Amino acid sequence: MKFGVLTGGGDCPGLNAAIRAVVRRAAGFGHMTVGFLDGWKGVRDDLARPLPWAEVAGILSRGGTILGSSRTNPFAKESDGERVLETLRREGVDALVAIGGDDTLTAALELFRRGGHVVGVPKTMDNDVAGTDWTFGFHSAAAVAVDALERLRDTAGSHHRAIVLEVMGRHAGWVALATGLAGGADATLVPEEPYDEEAVLARVRRAVQERGYALVVASEGIDLGARRGSKGAKDEFGHELLREREVGAELAHRIQERTGVETRSAQIGHIQRGGAPDLFDRILATRLGAFAVDLALAGRFGEVAVLRGEKVTGIPLGEAVGSPKVVTPDWLELLHTFDA
Repeated sequence: MKFGVLTGGGDCPGLNAAIRAVVRRAAGFGHMTVGFLDGWKGVRDDLARPLPWAEVAGILSRGGTILGSSRTNPFAKESDGERVLETLRREGVDALVAIGGDDTLTAALELFRRGGHVVGVPKTMDNDVAGTDWTFGFHSAAAVAVDALERLRDTAGSHHRAIVLEVMGRHAGWVALATGLAGGADATLVPEEPYDEEAVLARVRRAVQERGYALVVASEGIDLGARRGSKGAKDEFGHELLREREVGAELAHRIQERTGVETRSAQIGHIQRGGAPDLFDRILATRLGAFAVDLALAGRFGEVAVLRGEKVTGIPLGEAVGSPKVVTPDWLELLHTFDA
């Protein structure tokens, strides 16, 4: 067989580990692999490069993706969908491994519906792909956010300030939740809960009174209601570009205005996406990439490799896309044990 592999959507730690796993698992069974550049754009425009065994020898610990990525929607136009199928025929690809989050896997599902031989590997630092316990990239990104919060604690304490740390998370607040829990934030705001300004202000006032500073973690996807600076720009999949919302800065403005406490904000943004994957993400990416090849070799196209407990298994792509995996009430209850 001839395998193809792509990485789509936002980059995160572990993508290269997954690419390496696909190439080496396929090679172990005597099959070759080509990589499509810049996500679905590479399949649409026939941008491919061979990926021999030696090509992936040193990429396990590298951040980013050697194939590049994009947020290209290959089925935005009917003609583009036809080009995708033609590329796969021209390149002689028998099985395509699509590594990505909800948008990338949704495109993979559409390809499968059109007769394409495709399997999926879920990745996202947001940890919001349904059907899998964890996605690689999340642990590494959350660790970076916790480190940032602990550094902000030092300066907040030195200057008796409140500081808001804005972290990534569109529909799901897993990164904010993990950062707030592991970093000991005084208030953690996630998209799954309605914004309660009075509660946030009360926690800030109490923290400043008790120890002289306060730390707030906010997911970029929270809804603050009317806000300044939103421009409403969108990507090819129709998602609002959250960097335009500046919820951290807006929240800091409100805290200072209503409490009188000097307040700053920090947005670490894409710093969370870069850097080497941690131990957990290296192993998870390796397991999922290898199992995706196993799915293809077994003829189980239209499935995605997922982690369930300690076991990696396959589920239909339709179960993994459409509705994001959000923070559940039990996690929220635990969170509020420490910021109440």
